[in-house]
Amino acid sequence: MNHIVSLEVKCPHCDKSMMDADHPIRDKASVKINIVGKKERGVLWLCSVYGCYSHESNISTEKDETFEFFCPHCNKSLLRDIKCQICDAPMVGLNIKTGGKVNVCSRSGCENHYVVFEDLAGAVNKFYHELGTSG
Repeated sequence: MNHIVSLEVKCPHCDKSMMDADHPIRDKASVKINIVGKKERGVLWLCSVYGCYSHESNISTEKDETFEFFCPHCNKSLLRDIKCQICDAPMVGLNIKTGGKVNVCSRSGCENHYVVFEDLAGAVNKFYHELGTSG
């Protein structure tokens, strides 16, 4: 049986939730992020389901364009000092509500992303608990 794992994320600066229940993707709250490109600024909604690359935006997101990412609450930059190992663009860092971090590439079209848990055993237990399975 396959389970869908939806990650709830928050800003690493102000600690506020970045989840947007008013703009669901795949029937789950999306992750709302302010973005700035070469020509315009807008909002990007990312699918919160791990492994899903679906997203929506109110501006054009041309393939291969790199964007700046900002918290919709405190407006601080979410770019990290880590480069994408696939395309060398800056990575975007968000905190996971249950502990750990998720990093996504800031380049449109690059699907590189990864999760880092602070406490792997605790995170696995929380996933099992949330999914209703026993391990």
